[in-house]
Amino acid sequence: MLMSRQGIIVWFHQMKHVKHLKRMGHLIYVSKKLKYALIYVNQDDIDDRITQLNNLPFVTKVEPSYKPFIKTEYENAIADKAKEYDYKMGL
Repeated sequence: MLMSRQGIIVWFHQMKHVKHLKRMGHLIYVSKKLKYALIYVNQDDIDDRITQLNNLPFVTKVEPSYKPFIKTEYENAIADKAKEYDYKMGL
């Protein structure tokens, strides 16, 4: 059975604390320049993880990712006839 996962963006002060973030979930990406990390956790545990991360002294800000809630099915999937004609002009 697939577990639904959600990302958490964690902003921090220094890169040396990334080791602690690995224990909170699946660490996907770390930006050295902007000092943030992307962690994936189960959606059931997201509220607990956000409070745990906010309590850490080196964390500046914690934001949940809204990607699972974005609608990816588009209503108007029919191509415009004028654009379709323009695309075929080069052939």
